[in-house]
Amino acid sequence: MPEGAGSGSRGAWFPSWFWPSFAAPATIWLLLLFVLPFFVILAIAFGRVDPIFLTPSPVYNPLRWDAGPFRDVLSQIFTSGSVYQSDFLRTLAFVFAATALCLVIGYPVAYFIARHAGRLRTLFLVAFIAPFWISYMMRMLAWINLLQPNGYVNRILGGLGLSNADAPIQWLNGKPLTVVLGLAYGYVPYMILPLFGVLDRIPSSTLEAARDLGAGQVTTFLRVTLPLSRQGILAGIVIVSLPMFGDYFTQTLLAGTRNTAMIGNLIVSSIQSSLVQTGASLVLILLVLLILPMLYYLRATSKATELVAR
Repeated sequence: MPEGAGSGSRGAWFPSWFWPSFAAPATIWLLLLFVLPFFVILAIAFGRVDPIFLTPSPVYNPLRWDAGPFRDVLSQIFTSGSVYQSDFLRTLAFVFAATALCLVIGYPVAYFIARHAGRLRTLFLVAFIAPFWISYMMRMLAWINLLQPNGYVNRILGGLGLSNADAPIQWLNGKPLTVVLGLAYGYVPYMILPLFGVLDRIPSSTLEAARDLGAGQVTTFLRVTLPLSRQGILAGIVIVSLPMFGDYFTQTLLAGTRNTAMIGNLIVSSIQSSLVQTGASLVLILLVLLILPMLYYLRATSKATELVAR
């Protein structure tokens, strides 16, 4: 039997490039569908605008890029009372509220499925996630029907005496609460899944040891379960909040007014008009904003991995 033919050897029968070549399809995919489009965005943001047709003229040579238009957009964001600043602050508020709501809803659900569902946990997971196999647009359109003045939401509130049937709540007339609820509804599964994965991996013996040492259920949860699920909470927050920042479809369908516009709506309206260069600059600014929580998550995950390895 030749040396290195055993199952314990690595790379004995393959050249050094064999295993790294498995990453080639993903690398090509990223180059074609992320790196190159991102470079085009840079070329538009730092390029020029045709003075006659007001169309963007991308500049693909970085040495000829002009940062003036980008600085103008950035200064507008920090200008008090500007449309850009209002949309950015509103987006931050909406995302924070919707993410917090997703956590408040998702943690108890994930905790129940992981710790108390028993043999029915698969059934509960499928039952909860199955509605989200339907198109996001179709689910938002269903919400429009529910939130109509004569929809089921107002009917239920009227039946409970919480609203006046003669003057129903106009949920679809630009209410920030409607946008927040729509965002939470659309993204709450992405909070539940990482939380369930982390909570399900907490050994029951760890919880039993805490109780044997005299900790009650509340103390065990606060001192053991919650700290051990921190990585799942961080993962859920990142997974949920990042797409919310670029979301524009929810606001368009459920509110559609200027006083509830988000960053995504501002980018779309810029691209659909003659302000394509402004839209490209906003994309870059949003990208930098979203990199920060990603870096924090990676740093926290790396620290947790180091602690486990010790």
